[in-house]
Amino acid sequence: MESPFRLALILSLFAASGLAAPFDQAPFDVPANRIALTMAPSSDNPRNSEGAFATLRSGRIIFCYTAYYGGKGSDHDPARIAQIHSDDQGLTWSAPKTIVENEGRYNVMSVSLLRSASGKLHLVYLVKNDWLDCRPYLRTSGDDGATWSAPKLILTAPGYFVVNNDRLIQTAKGRLLLPVAFHRSRGQDPLSSRSFDARAMALWIYSDDDGQKWQEAANWWAMPVRSGSGLQEPGVVERADGSLFSWARTDAGSQYGFDSKDGGKSWSAPTPTTLASPVSPASIKRIPGSDELLAVFNDHSGRFPFPKGKRSPLVAAISKDGGATWGRPKLLEGDPDGWYCYTAIHFVGDDVLLAYCAGDSAKKTYLNVLRIRKTSLAWLRSE
Repeated sequence: MESPFRLALILSLFAASGLAAPFDQAPFDVPANRIALTMAPSSDNPRNSEGAFATLRSGRIIFCYTAYYGGKGSDHDPARIAQIHSDDQGLTWSAPKTIVENEGRYNVMSVSLLRSASGKLHLVYLVKNDWLDCRPYLRTSGDDGATWSAPKLILTAPGYFVVNNDRLIQTAKGRLLLPVAFHRSRGQDPLSSRSFDARAMALWIYSDDDGQKWQEAANWWAMPVRSGSGLQEPGVVERADGSLFSWARTDAGSQYGFDSKDGGKSWSAPTPTTLASPVSPASIKRIPGSDELLAVFNDHSGRFPFPKGKRSPLVAAISKDGGATWGRPKLLEGDPDGWYCYTAIHFVGDDVLLAYCAGDSAKKTYLNVLRIRKTSLAWLRSE
């Protein structure tokens, strides 16, 4: 939970300058904005991160995530996929159980969950074998997650493909759509990090038969300006009018955006968005029954007195024009040393569940801490 001293200090800086605090701040652990769970690392479980939610037919909510069991919790340390559940709309959570053992040389990670129009649950995750081989796999369940199918390789082409957690969507017309970042190789040694090129290109793959066959969109995009990151960790959301908005993290000071008018078959060139951020992923979903988009991201627009380069603060903002502009941000986490990212978003009635990394850069826990927060949509919408 946010330190009252830190928060008071931040707000006092604005008071001393004669300026109003440029954000709405609610109490950090009250019914309208409650921390439901914080999973700290341990010696045999050094990191928990990057998951996704789903609601079962019974009303139970499940959350599947990457549970590390070796090393220090780096992206290439051993990990499996675990699941916890809640029977009270996300207020309390069960003990974890493993649902997918480690199928890679390194790990399995970055979970997406989706109930498709067929009624099946879809579980997408990465199998990471080495620095040249990382690809997404799909499992499905027809019994609400009691059992899962054998894994199916989604991208058969060799290479290092990154799919963030909570990225799989289905459009109103039934198309499954998955945004992907492709990383080229710099060398031939699969076990050396020097073979990995951090600069990514964005692409999209889609399926019109509930995940049986997949094909690539017509175009890939590289960063249009000189960049050390390229277009990393893209996401996608369908607007109310049926058009698609995609975005990717960059080192150029903001998320870059793309548009599609044909259901994801082709995409416009990337351009800067108004989501100013460090090299950290944003998460965006449409609020059910509305034309509003909810974004959760690290706001580095200048509204907040935090050092550059850190994944803090974590804010939520709503767009009423398809992502062109965003309303007044609401502060979710404000510790200047916090490391808040990889947010999963799940709507539950009049509330939203958010699960994200909540480590501390000073303590060097970074991605190793998992937090689940339940927040009121009424508060997020308030002016």
